[in-house]
Amino acid sequence: MRTTIIYATSHGTSEKVANLIKEKHKNCETTLFNLKEGKTIDLSLYDNIIIGGSIHAGSIQNSVKEFCNKNLVDLLQKRVALYVCAMNEPEFESELKNAFPELLYNHAYVKEVVGGEFLFDKMNFIEKMLVRNISGIKETTSKINHSKIDLFS
Repeated sequence: MRTTIIYATSHGTSEKVANLIKEKHKNCETTLFNLKEGKTIDLSLYDNIIIGGSIHAGSIQNSVKEFCNKNLVDLLQKRVALYVCAMNEPEFESELKNAFPELLYNHAYVKEVVGGEFLFDKMNFIEKMLVRNISGIKETTSKINHSKIDLFS
């Protein structure tokens, strides 16, 4: 079984999660694709497709949305799992559901919010101010949920 993990990352957390999921797939061939690198992905080569990204101001990266919409017909023919990295716990369910096209969301065998991180050393001034004002968190914080990541193996 060949698996690909397709993701977009802003500060590195979605990539970190993609690598953690890949580690769980030691017994099968797993390939990572960062959508921001712009490489062409031949979905016909894969049996399982895992798609992820991070939530910023309530939305996933545009590159993830565009990829899903552009490849929706092919994705619906595959075994698909979805993840988002997010920190606004009261909004987890709605952020996850709104991150992906409804047909794909309903088709996915796994769909999870795997927690997230605020990485202040990778944020610009405005991002830091917004995070501090909205969340009250003032320093780098990680809340990655490893038991949710285990669901992708």
